Amino acid sequence: MDSHKLSTLEKVGYGSGDMAVNVVISSMMLIITFFYTDIFGLKPEDVALLLLSVRLIDAVTDPLMGMITDRYTTRWGRYRPYFLTMAIPFGISVFLTFSTPDWDYNSKLVWAYSTYIFVTIMFTIVTIPYISIIGVITDNPKEKLSANGYRLFFAKIAALSVTSVVPILADYWGGEDIASGYQYAMGLMAVVASLMFIFCFFTTTERIEHKVETKPFLSQLKLLVKNDQWLILCSICVVGTIGYVIRGSVALFYAKYYLNGDVALSSAFISTGVIAAIVAMVASTWITKFYCKIKLFRYSQLVVGLLSVLMYFLVAPGDIKLAFFLYFILSFVVDLHAPIFWSIISEAIDYGTVKTGQRVSGLAYGGISFSQKAGMGVAGFIVGSLLALFNYQPDQVQSAFTLTGIALMLSIIPGAFHAIMGLLMFKYKINNEEYERIKTDLTNVQINSNQQNTTL
Repeated sequence: MDSHKLSTLEKVGYGSGDMAVNVVISSMMLIITFFYTDIFGLKPEDVALLLLSVRLIDAVTDPLMGMITDRYTTRWGRYRPYFLTMAIPFGISVFLTFSTPDWDYNSKLVWAYSTYIFVTIMFTIVTIPYISIIGVITDNPKEKLSANGYRLFFAKIAALSVTSVVPILADYWGGEDIASGYQYAMGLMAVVASLMFIFCFFTTTERIEHKVETKPFLSQLKLLVKNDQWLILCSICVVGTIGYVIRGSVALFYAKYYLNGDVALSSAFISTGVIAAIVAMVASTWITKFYCKIKLFRYSQLVVGLLSVLMYFLVAPGDIKLAFFLYFILSFVVDLHAPIFWSIISEAIDYGTVKTGQRVSGLAYGGISFSQKAGMGVAGFIVGSLLALFNYQPDQVQSAFTLTGIALMLSIIPGAFHAIMGLLMFKYKINNEEYERIKTDLTNVQINSNQQNTTL
């Protein structure tokens, strides 16, 4: 079963899919709050409610999409067809989300809800198959980790494009009409995302077939609840995403107001975090060749908590050089865990298969996706609420009280969530040695299942 080595082209193709996905993830984590308050013109408290309430839809769509991928397959595979058929609708949803109609406030609020719901649904339709496909292109843990290194590298390239290119293009193309500038710039990102999904379709292969459960939703949910390792990953995903999104969402506010930066400096600041994350992808893949990936996950996130405290106390308003340096280090350590997390989901699913004797795949991946988006929703609500609490006023000189709040939201507040994530990871027990035992047991489960089907 370890023979499923992936070519460089397939790893690149697999990574291109996450590049497409991260056009949305990066915009939602890094610029959507700033866009809604400073460009679109929504009140922070309305942004908070919007970003949280729409996540309720995911409670239905994510499990539903997971079950659909379990139930239906085609000659192209179970997951790949969605990359081809949904690529263009996905791009359209991104373009519409960053379009600002010249309407009254209430009508614009309706538009924001409508387009945000649309992009959320499209995101679910393509993302559930994407995060699931790693389990059927290879079952080799090292190949999974390597493929996820490629995946997250391309994801950060997308994030870098969103953070460095979009604000500058929006300013250049928009001129006095910055809203149109954002529409055109994100429209370009949408086209790139659609093309990347199509490329992913043509360069990946589904070569492993798992027997998946077609039981009703509640029956599958009961099986998942018995998978304690999957539950731990869901908890980690929620908590970690909250911390990541709070920091990412406030980075533009921090650069513009706390560091008193212009568009170029603001773009450079958030891009610094993304560049650090790209370096972390490479470093994590290399480190885990010699050091336990689970230990790296645990301790890196605890270090993030300490670095966050240091950044809050050491960086004064306008201290640009130190802010850039510490933000780079902080962002680097934060993302050391990312390739590890996305490579171990399928291992937790295999663990559950051995433990219960029945495989639940689509709903498991759907649950992880929902956990991520739930974290994004909670983080968006926290950011919007805290901006209102700290008396933030768009495009104005901020008070000392507001600047303190922005600094807290970039450092200590998200750092606490990352530290909690590191502590939760001490409950996760599937290291490489344990997974080798799981794979042996998994083969026995599949043999027994085939024998039972033959008898019947």
